[in-house]
Amino acid sequence: MMKQMKTFSLKGGDIDKRWHVVDAAGQTLGRLATQVAGLLMGKHKPTYSAHLDMGDFVVVVNADKVRVTGNKLEDKKYYRHTGYMGGLKVTTMGTMMQRWPGRVVEKAVRGMLPRNRLGRHIYRHLKVYAGPDHPHVAQVNASRKREAKTATTDTPRPTGEKRS
Repeated sequence: MMKQMKTFSLKGGDIDKRWHVVDAAGQTLGRLATQVAGLLMGKHKPTYSAHLDMGDFVVVVNADKVRVTGNKLEDKKYYRHTGYMGGLKVTTMGTMMQRWPGRVVEKAVRGMLPRNRLGRHIYRHLKVYAGPDHPHVAQVNASRKREAKTATTDTPRPTGEKRS
């Protein structure tokens, strides 16, 4: 007789959130954004589920040192509208990098997240800073301590067998 296997479904309380620090210095903007978006969505975890907030918190530092190729600094434009007639505002990537270097990374990552409630929720887990300093040192250190603790402890993995 064959055993009846059950599908393992992860619940919200079983999700383990970690903190990652990503240094953007010298990295290409698009490649950095795909890496960060994957961490935010949780695609690096074996228990990834598209309908749950599986991702981790991501802190991006040195956003002002991110690299772009070609003539994007002059050619790429960011559009926004004030809501009034003729209120379209256009900003080039070069001026955006000078005034708000973090927004360039934020917009690139946001464009790679799902366009729904879950995507808006996940986007709040992204923290971008222009310089090397950030105020999330305590969270990152606590996450690393938790990683080291769980790596040494052997926890049983869930199986499809019924518990009696």
